[in-house]
Amino acid sequence: MSRHKSQLAGYEKTISHSGLRLTPQRREVYDVLLSRRDHPTAADVFLSAKQRMPGISLATVYNCLETLVECGLARQVNVEREATRFCPNLSDHGHIHCESCGNISDVPLVKDSALTDLLKVPPRFQVTHAELTLRGICPSCQSSTHHS
Repeated sequence: MSRHKSQLAGYEKTISHSGLRLTPQRREVYDVLLSRRDHPTAADVFLSAKQRMPGISLATVYNCLETLVECGLARQVNVEREATRFCPNLSDHGHIHCESCGNISDVPLVKDSALTDLLKVPPRFQVTHAELTLRGICPSCQSSTHHS
């Protein structure tokens, strides 16, 4: 089974176990998230979903995204004062944010190293969740600035 299909099967199981209905709108919004790995904003998801589901509203997309986050099927990614973005990758990972073009990409975290070994976490502090965002300039933007 492909990763996309297994994630959709997980979606159906999670939504059902949460006592929520499997609405076409929720399914479409989740499908958009799975097909776009660029960490889209709610407006981006709305524009993509509207192409296949013309009657969907922006408010419905916001509600669907909120439900997906609450059910643990997506994460919110907040980068400074930009619009909230959404990520369906639930594995442990960080993000790379290009300060030039605004692109955000996933960066896998190495399972062998504990984050607390890399950071000076106060003694007896129990880390329950970590968010890591690296900022810089992506290779494409570096190339375009060298050729300008």
